[in-house]
Amino acid sequence: MIPLRPFSLDHMLDDITLYWLTDTAASSARLYYESFAKDFSRIPLDFPVAVSIFKGDFFTPPKMWGEETYSKLFYWNEVPKGGHFRAA
Repeated sequence: MIPLRPFSLDHMLDDITLYWLTDTAASSARLYYESFAKDFSRIPLDFPVAVSIFKGDFFTPPKMWGEETYSKLFYWNEVPKGGHFRAA
């Protein structure tokens, strides 16, 4: 997926600085590291889960998928705009 407009250097440095100063770069990359070479099949979870779906994301799963995957789904929210990294 190609972004609609390129990031400015300032925007990119802002994002990098945010991860650096809050020491969250490793934890934010953990999911990708642990998922490498996996098939991304659904793994049922048995603890309380809240989900917000942003219409700007590449994939927007249906609520039925959430109900089948999360046995303790207690909140489902569909937001009309925004995306994975920031509100658009």
